[in-house]
Amino acid sequence: MPTVKGDSMRGLAVFISDIRNCKSKEAEVKRINKELANIRSKFKGDKTLDGYQKKKYVCKLLFIFLLGHDIDFGHMEAVNLLSSNKYTEKQIGYLFISVLVGANNELMKLVIQAIKNDLHARNPVHVCLALQCVANIGSREMAEGLGNEIPKVLVSGDTIDAVKQSAALTLLKLIRTSPDVIHMGEWASRVVHLLNDQHMGVVTAAVSLIECLVKKHPDEYKGCVQLAVSRLSRIVTSSYTDLQDYTYYFVPAPWLSVKLLRLLQNYPPPEDPSIRTRLTDCLETILNKAQEPPKSKKVQHSNAKNSVLFEAIYLIIHMDSDPNLLVRACNQLGQFLQHRETNLRYLALESMCLLATSEFSHEAVKKHLETVILALKTERDVSVRQRAVDLLYAMCDRTNAEEIVGEMLAYLETADYSIREEMVLKVAILAEKYAVDYSWYVDIILNLIRIAGDFVSEEVWYRVIQIVINRDDVQGYAAKTVFEALQAPACHENMVKVGGYILGEFGNLIAGDPRSSPSVQLELLHSKFHLCSAATRGLLLSTYVKFANLFPEIKAQIQEVFSGNNQSQNADVEIQQRAIEYLRLTSVASTDVLATVLEEMPPFPERESSILAKLKKKKPEAIEGGDIKPSQASKMPAAQISSLPLPTETESKPPEQQAADLLGLSTPATNPTPPSANSVLIDVFEATQAAGQTFKQNGIHTISADEGFNKFVFKNSGVLLENDMMQIGVKSEYKRNYGRLMVFYGNKTTFQIIGFNATVVTGGNLDTALHVQVQPVESVIENNGQLQQLINFECLTEFNEAPVLQVQFILSGNMHNFSIKLPVMLSKFSESTVMDSATFFQRWKQLNQNQQECQKIFKATQPIDKAAITQKLIGFGVGAIDSIDPNPDNYVAAAIIHTRAQQIGCLLRLEPNIQAEMYRLTVRSTKELASKAFCELLESQF
Repeated sequence: MPTVKGDSMRGLAVFISDIRNCKSKEAEVKRINKELANIRSKFKGDKTLDGYQKKKYVCKLLFIFLLGHDIDFGHMEAVNLLSSNKYTEKQIGYLFISVLVGANNELMKLVIQAIKNDLHARNPVHVCLALQCVANIGSREMAEGLGNEIPKVLVSGDTIDAVKQSAALTLLKLIRTSPDVIHMGEWASRVVHLLNDQHMGVVTAAVSLIECLVKKHPDEYKGCVQLAVSRLSRIVTSSYTDLQDYTYYFVPAPWLSVKLLRLLQNYPPPEDPSIRTRLTDCLETILNKAQEPPKSKKVQHSNAKNSVLFEAIYLIIHMDSDPNLLVRACNQLGQFLQHRETNLRYLALESMCLLATSEFSHEAVKKHLETVILALKTERDVSVRQRAVDLLYAMCDRTNAEEIVGEMLAYLETADYSIREEMVLKVAILAEKYAVDYSWYVDIILNLIRIAGDFVSEEVWYRVIQIVINRDDVQGYAAKTVFEALQAPACHENMVKVGGYILGEFGNLIAGDPRSSPSVQLELLHSKFHLCSAATRGLLLSTYVKFANLFPEIKAQIQEVFSGNNQSQNADVEIQQRAIEYLRLTSVASTDVLATVLEEMPPFPERESSILAKLKKKKPEAIEGGDIKPSQASKMPAAQISSLPLPTETESKPPEQQAADLLGLSTPATNPTPPSANSVLIDVFEATQAAGQTFKQNGIHTISADEGFNKFVFKNSGVLLENDMMQIGVKSEYKRNYGRLMVFYGNKTTFQIIGFNATVVTGGNLDTALHVQVQPVESVIENNGQLQQLINFECLTEFNEAPVLQVQFILSGNMHNFSIKLPVMLSKFSESTVMDSATFFQRWKQLNQNQQECQKIFKATQPIDKAAITQKLIGFGVGAIDSIDPNPDNYVAAAIIHTRAQQIGCLLRLEPNIQAEMYRLTVRSTKELASKAFCELLESQF
């Protein structure tokens, strides 16, 4: 805070000194209260205070506020200071207003009037103080009151340069906060001509303002292109000695250059030949300067120089019209690929991804293939490796597809977990798009499953099945290849799914070989049966019944499998039903009927690739590998794969139904239902309504809210939902397999709520997993009143969904529906248990089947703090056990889940990687659903 000679505030200095000398918090509070009482008495006293005294006391209030104490008086005195002609008094007044007066304060009208007076003042310092206050607060009321005043100050010929700068930036703030209030129609041309201003500071501020305006009204500001090119030309052709005041480490006006280049990216290439030539010369000059030896070894020089260069390259890519510039830009970026600076390598790879999609520069980008592959193998920074993967994907075409796919497959074995899923999708897309021989495509997908099976989504193995079914020439090879892959001792479940599906359809094509006879195929698939999940077992049962049609000689063996106790009396209803129905079908149906029912799947109809759709959803800016579009802008549209037909009905069904469709028994539903919560394939082509979104239909307001659910993973009470109408709170307690929730419904309005009803809905496996008792409630909630409802739960067996509380009521004549997830989770019915190291790892090793383990690897969403992790595990109900894991940074925990049917043991291991800011969470239990439920709940909390 500047001081004026002879105008220092001794009282303020003494007060600050007293505060600093306080020995305790109590002494500080006592001194502050004493001072506040003194200031209050001065403001309320009969004696009129002069400007100096007001300033001093307002300063003290400001200092007290900055110490963290509330200030509820003195605002009017600060407003009075704004009318002073003394700089220091006016400055303190504006400072107090900016810090303590909110946008909705009742004094804002007086403040706006004082600002108007200062904007018309002749003293430029007073004008700047007023503008800075507006920029700090930037409220809608200020935009409405001053929206016409500030542009006048900006374009006035009498305004000095410093004030113009402040006015431009203040106007920018108001446009960003209240874009619908500020209208620049009549001032547009005069604002654009600020680009010709002699003062570089004014031009820099004006460019920021114009770029914001251009994004909203590009046609009104077309004239800025010529002026921006002219100004840019003067900067890049000047020597660093010409613009000494705006030269940063030998680079003339780098910030202004970047802003001008960014402004030009909002328009297509200039149509005027002279302007276009001048712009091309500017870009060539920037590329030429990048080749010159550096004028300084300091990092600031290279940062400024490269920032201008990269923005110029982005403009070249945006224009996408000059082959010479595009190739030169590519060559320049190629030099950065092996630069020692990690940031430059990252930016070079990112920019080359865009260049790879241009018809002019695609071949130039391909020349750097070996360098990019080397970066993929040797880079230490995972983000740079990610960009290298993106570039390989973008530069891929028919000439290099096999090499790129091979390199990406080889790297996939050691790739970071965070990028494996995306790499799998990209390899699958490239293999399909550029497959000349589809046997190569089948080999690639099976290798994907072998190398990174956990990261191969359902869309990938669905897609390979679709292609095999649609191409007669590859069916025999596919059957032989998956048969050989299934013979490996360790085989991923996705491989079993693909093998089961393909052998069920085309196993007869390889049955002539004694090494792959029907009985051998059956034995091989059934040897994997007990290791698979319920959905995969259902698919294998469908494969077996297909075998009964294809190979009548092994029908008796298949019927034995169906009639065995493990299937016909299986605890899983789906498996039991399939086994019984398939047994009956093979026993009763004639050969002709069986052949008709179990005929080969027909070809799938054509549709966009579900793999590409998944990649677009995961990474919206992703483009299809090797697609080249003439005259592209910098934002390339994603292409489509349409070379092969795709499925429609089976693709959007849960895995259980998908497996059943092997029979070809599906009938189209007249009213298709949305996919279930545990559906493997969601509809990636249609947007789903976001949680918590409100919509209105036929006069009924519906709110679907489950964002409050995650807040209760570690606690048992709190607010579940709150809006302008109602507050819903929950308080719960649990003991063994019993739980009790008290739900509070508060009416926040001044109107009576009528027709109130609250019910609990359980769907899916919750019907058999939870027993619910809901206490009825009254149908009326008075204004500002509250109702309570008791809900009792009993856990019958494990589950991974949540019951839904459905609330209905009428308010002001409108019907309202709330659907809210109740915070009833499997972890609530668990309690921690203690064991020694030997016991823990003995039980850990016993739980070694695939369906008994669930593992998640995910990025930390908050700093990794050991104390916080321990508290979270305790709150979750699985208190951490010390001195168990050989790695002291890891956490292990054990818990018992209480259900009516049995007690389920659950072991947990959490491995944080502080350097990578990632976690690996492994949960093992005797029940697959319990492992999955614990894993999903904990993943969202770290």
